[in-house]
Amino acid sequence: MNSLRHAFYQVLETAGGRRSGPARAFNLVLIVIIALNALAIVLHTVRDVNDRFPSLFIDFEYFSALFFTVEYVLRLWVCVENERYRHPIWGRLRYAVSTGALIHLFAILPFYFSHFMADTGLLRMLRLFRIFRLFHITRYTRALRVIQQVATDKKEELVLSFTFILFMLVISSSIMFYIEHEAQPKVFSSIPATLWWGVSTLTTVGYGDAVPHTPLGKFFGGMIAFMGVGLFALPTGILASGFAEVLGRNRRKLIRCPHCGEDIHLDGFSHVVHDPH
Repeated sequence: MNSLRHAFYQVLETAGGRRSGPARAFNLVLIVIIALNALAIVLHTVRDVNDRFPSLFIDFEYFSALFFTVEYVLRLWVCVENERYRHPIWGRLRYAVSTGALIHLFAILPFYFSHFMADTGLLRMLRLFRIFRLFHITRYTRALRVIQQVATDKKEELVLSFTFILFMLVISSSIMFYIEHEAQPKVFSSIPATLWWGVSTLTTVGYGDAVPHTPLGKFFGGMIAFMGVGLFALPTGILASGFAEVLGRNRRKLIRCPHCGEDIHLDGFSHVVHDPH
């Protein structure tokens, strides 16, 4: 039983150049099914196509739900092969609440909810979680794995930059509310309503449905628009730096140690110590 479980683990969880023939075949099948699911979700909203092939969409949804359910159960079974989830009970529970496992679970839950719930707005909203099936593909394509690695490495900087942008949004919207409220009480009726102006101005979109009319409001709005260009350059710069670091490590065959944070050279597994200067 353990050898069978290990064989399934090699097929389901092995990534990178170490993939065996069965693992590569499974990955290819999975990518094809994910792509077909994306196409089905899009075409299902086209009335003419949905009316012409109603049974095709239903049958494919049953097949996809069965396929992803079996995959989820198998991953839950083989996860104890990983050192982090060795315990047969607590290890599986810890795996079940991991990001990857939750993505797998959210991808199949809407199908089962649809059999126990009436067709309400809540159910239609839950069906949107079918789009989580697309996130399966991140572990099987190198480009998406790079994006995932960049987001992981730079998460603190990204959270900090977006927090700063949020603070600026609230502050600028609050000031604009007090400037324009008397001149336009319907448009700038409250600070939450003025947040829409703040979003469109900071992102330099400017839809035109909420614009200042007073001279002070126009001056302040112009300042915020210029500031928005610089603000949204912060996460862009952070992501660009992250991509450069990850791609540089990949070219030098380096991986980051999850315990000490140092870079490990795969040739000889020697730690590479960075010069702080």
